[in-house]
Amino acid sequence: MKPSLNKVPRHLAVVLDGNRRLAKRLMAKPWKGHEWGARKVEKLIEWCISLKIKELTLYAFSVENFNRPKTEFDYLMDLFVKEFTRFKDDPRIKKHGIRVNFLGRIHMFPSKVQKLMYEIMSNTDENKGFILNFAMAYGGRTEVIDAIKTMAEKIDNKQLKIDEINDEVFSSYLYSDKEPDLIIRTGGEQRTSNFLIWQSAYSEWIFLEKMWPEFEKEDLVKCLQDYEKRERRFGK
Repeated sequence: MKPSLNKVPRHLAVVLDGNRRLAKRLMAKPWKGHEWGARKVEKLIEWCISLKIKELTLYAFSVENFNRPKTEFDYLMDLFVKEFTRFKDDPRIKKHGIRVNFLGRIHMFPSKVQKLMYEIMSNTDENKGFILNFAMAYGGRTEVIDAIKTMAEKIDNKQLKIDEINDEVFSSYLYSDKEPDLIIRTGGEQRTSNFLIWQSAYSEWIFLEKMWPEFEKEDLVKCLQDYEKRERRFGK
């Protein structure tokens, strides 16, 4: 039975928090939590498509995450290679017309991870059914800094005038100018953690106690029902 929803966000973003803490609670190695989290991402994509959400942005790996212990970091890189290799040939990409973007300083990743990212983006570039963004090697502040650097180069090269800069122009220099309607953060923490600091200016936020691998479709539906009741004022 489909949930009764009259309004769903066009663009949903999710902070995937709590993988390691769940593994610790269950007395498993921390990287097992990441494996469980990856499986749940697959389900989330299916749920969003079935609920007619058009775009999904996932905070999957921050710039700060590069400081993780080497054993965990190496496991994560191997997990990304395994998951992206499998995902690039997933028939659901063609079935649903999924376009995949990777947002962040992806040059920071090992070459084998980068290669897969670029391959997936190239293979799905023309798809128009559903947009899936992975924020990886991502930080909201680094995104703003990178945008400013690019704009400064354009100004130096006489390709951009200072008096032309406004919200719309600045947004176009970000990794993505798409603004999420709703952002969900799992894991019990109530902070934004440097995620989409420009794009989320008027986003609705929901914070959940559940760890990311524990998140289920009924949790998503409850969040959407909460969102449906809210009146979005956009500062007015």
